[in-house]
Amino acid sequence: MELLKEKLYQMFILGLEGGCYEDALKNGLGGIIFFTKDIRTAEQFKDLTGRINKIASIKPFLSIDQEGGRVERTENIHGGKKYLSAKYAYEKGEEFLIRQTDEIAKELKSYGINLNFAPCIDTNTNPKNPIIGERAFSSNPDEVIKAEKIVSAIYKKNRIIPCVKHYPGHGDADADSHLTLPEIDLTLDEMEKIHIKPFKAAIENGIEMIMAAHLHCTCFDRDVIPASLSHNALSYLRNTLNFNGVIISDDMEMKGVAAYGMTEAYEKGIRAGLDMFICRNSSPETISAIENIYLKASQDNSLADRIEKSFERILKLKKGL
Repeated sequence: MELLKEKLYQMFILGLEGGCYEDALKNGLGGIIFFTKDIRTAEQFKDLTGRINKIASIKPFLSIDQEGGRVERTENIHGGKKYLSAKYAYEKGEEFLIRQTDEIAKELKSYGINLNFAPCIDTNTNPKNPIIGERAFSSNPDEVIKAEKIVSAIYKKNRIIPCVKHYPGHGDADADSHLTLPEIDLTLDEMEKIHIKPFKAAIENGIEMIMAAHLHCTCFDRDVIPASLSHNALSYLRNTLNFNGVIISDDMEMKGVAAYGMTEAYEKGIRAGLDMFICRNSSPETISAIENIYLKASQDNSLADRIEKSFERILKLKKGL
């Protein structure tokens, strides 16, 4: 198979819905993301992850959003019983947080999961925030930093990659990026002291993957553009915070990036500095957009070079799987 195409496919984590994921895995797809509807019983889920591993041409990220509370994907297995969300788990004390995180990590590992899109390290400063709330450990960045260090270390110990989110900080939003593009109108100084601070600490603690949010942050861009597709926001992560790991987008099906066509959004993201994209489906439209980028990159050295750099970062991270 053409090498550039395989490297590009490595940059995508797709969901099962749409049904094109098996062919994509043979073409080098970077990974799969699982949702509640994909997970019915423990045995069924283990069989599913095992089958995906066999199909894949390169070892895939087998990923999930398992924060506890509102964002939990294994509730069918538990018969509706849920882990506590970040806020309430941390409020019960560090020992409780350690025990619960270890339980989550061991459970996920038993199913074959190797990447969890957690912990959420937003500093929840807006009481009217419709999407973060109890998903945040605290409204105090120093407490968020303490909790992140505990949680990420436990995932790593259990050989699951933690991915912190949602850079540069979703905590001051008054809208849900699943439904629209929220605006964060804070100065860079305010962002650094409160919202970016936990990401800086996570990088210093050795975090290897960071999720970029679909938020318009006026401190990075006056023109309306999501931070996930913003060269300024992602360059700050690389050059100011010295992050050398993998930068992944939030779900590209969210309305926060809906102003762009799929192909345009992927191209913008790659040029801005994204290494990977999450897309909740593997529909023919999604595959077509990836193929469109491949055709463009075949004729565009700068785009191909960005793909090459991302591929190297992804493979470096996968070495530990």
